[in-house]
Amino acid sequence: MPKARKQFGTADDIEVALYDAIGRADLDALMALWADDEEIVCIHPDGTRLIGYAAIRASWEEIFTRGGVHIRPTQLHASQNTMNAVHNLIETVNTTDTQRDIHIIATNVYIKTPLGWRIVLHHASIAPGKPRPELVPSNVLH
Repeated sequence: MPKARKQFGTADDIEVALYDAIGRADLDALMALWADDEEIVCIHPDGTRLIGYAAIRASWEEIFTRGGVHIRPTQLHASQNTMNAVHNLIETVNTTDTQRDIHIIATNVYIKTPLGWRIVLHHASIAPGKPRPELVPSNVLH
């Protein structure tokens, strides 16, 4: 885990950094956004529930072997108090090889720590009525 980590003043700031790191396939930057807690959780579309830093890092490392995933977050619904924030949104993933957008429903949960805001949960699933992952090229989904 990186020693020096940027502090994020708001949950919105860390969410911008999250999608930026995913788009650049920057594994170190992405993992620096997660809380220092073995109970962190990541669920990719049609994926298993990954618990803990090592499992989450390994999954993103595999995804990034195909390059960054270009996601445009839209339709944000946020709920926040002083210590945590829940963001539910639609991730629009543009597939360059099929020239179509895939829509994913995502929930990101952030907590405020002494080091600023950190992510504790990223849960993503294919939006109903949209192409199933097996019909989508493997290089676009996270």
